[in-house]
Amino acid sequence: MKELKTDLLVIGAGSGGLSVAAGASQMGADVVLLEGHKMGGDCLNFGCVPSKALIASGKAAFGQAHSAAFGVADTSPQVDYAAAKDHVHDVIAQIEPMDSQERFEGFGVKVIREYGTFISSEQVQAGDHVITARRIVIATGSSPLVPPIPGLDAVPHYTNETIFDLRERPDHLLIIGGGPIGMEMAQAHLRLGSKVTVVEGFQALGKDDPEAASVVLDALRNEGVAIHENAMVAQIRGKEGAVEVVTENGDIHRGSHLLIAAGRKANIERLNLEAAGIDRTRTGLKTDDALRTTNRRVYAIGDVAGGLQFTHVAGYHAGIIIRSALFGLPSKAKTTHIPWATYTDPELAQVGLTEAQAREAHGEKLEIARFDYHHNDRAIAERKTNGFIKVMVVNGRPVGATIVGHQAGELINLWSLALANNLKMGQIAAMVSPYPTIGELNKRVAGAYFSPRLFENQTVKRVVRFVQRWIP
Repeated sequence: MKELKTDLLVIGAGSGGLSVAAGASQMGADVVLLEGHKMGGDCLNFGCVPSKALIASGKAAFGQAHSAAFGVADTSPQVDYAAAKDHVHDVIAQIEPMDSQERFEGFGVKVIREYGTFISSEQVQAGDHVITARRIVIATGSSPLVPPIPGLDAVPHYTNETIFDLRERPDHLLIIGGGPIGMEMAQAHLRLGSKVTVVEGFQALGKDDPEAASVVLDALRNEGVAIHENAMVAQIRGKEGAVEVVTENGDIHRGSHLLIAAGRKANIERLNLEAAGIDRTRTGLKTDDALRTTNRRVYAIGDVAGGLQFTHVAGYHAGIIIRSALFGLPSKAKTTHIPWATYTDPELAQVGLTEAQAREAHGEKLEIARFDYHHNDRAIAERKTNGFIKVMVVNGRPVGATIVGHQAGELINLWSLALANNLKMGQIAAMVSPYPTIGELNKRVAGAYFSPRLFENQTVKRVVRFVQRWIP
């Protein structure tokens, strides 16, 4: 065995782990990084990057078939599904060098391509290495949850880790799970020429604002995606090319391929947590506000921490760790300003409290500011008028924002900034947006908040009349 001692050991080279390793090493810490699979983790190889690349292929095909409104004749797109997957892997290849072993070794990080297993509270074994570390960061991420549905183990199926290697376009793709991954893949495959059926045991996009989610679901249904909600799956049967999903109410959905998009599970199986005295929860590892586990030497970040499972959350957590583990400064993770987005068309984005959450938390203090896309001139020009933005406001400050529509994932950035810095609606209203842009929606919704105060306020009208009459 080779023994190593280090200041900081990072287990997992996904988004969060890479950020910690790069930052810590460049600031002078001695860092060891473990990765038993692919550098870049799920986001680069199986998640965010490939899914958005495939969505882009679907968008291109959809644009060809729906261009008549712009004075360009509709045409039937000639989709080469294998070539679309080549595009996906080319995108991964272009980003890959940023997450490569060579790049991080250039930062001074010692990279060991092995999985890590705790053998004590401060020691981890990785292959033929035993590493003793002052601080350890678990950044092992998550993987697809494959539920124990009767018959599933005997039927060929895909997850987000395998669907991007499929080269032959599914004739009819069955998707179990109506969350963001399921709905994104449903629309992308439909636009690339597949029939698509989604089977969801509860409500599709059920973690989002229901009013906003319904806009997305209506759009997907109008395109041709069959979405079955409140349909618990009782059995899977069939064979490759002929799969049947049987629900508890007896409905049978038939297709050629099956994609499981039923959620995620934290990657903790290999860690031997008991040896390190680290407690787990139902969703991941037990941590405090500073992301420390029940072993004070060990932190957990990203998906494995059991909270919001987004790449940008892992990156945010990395900053918390740098401040705490390297500088010994108090630093706590917050979630109030963490946004998320679903990249369907239209997009769906959220930060802070939804309307229902805000009503429950603040009652009569809550005000709702709303502005619809069909009043935005750029949206009209682009024929992207389906959607709205609504902001939940308490005492003049936003506590949440919901956006559904074109570029919702871009628009939500401003509201994350507002919540992170406790901004007032007046500061948003003071912003000047170039005309015509989709971004004007953010300013206009702030204006909608102040409109009743200005245009329906009798005191304001009396002041204006007084000024006009008496002030030269």
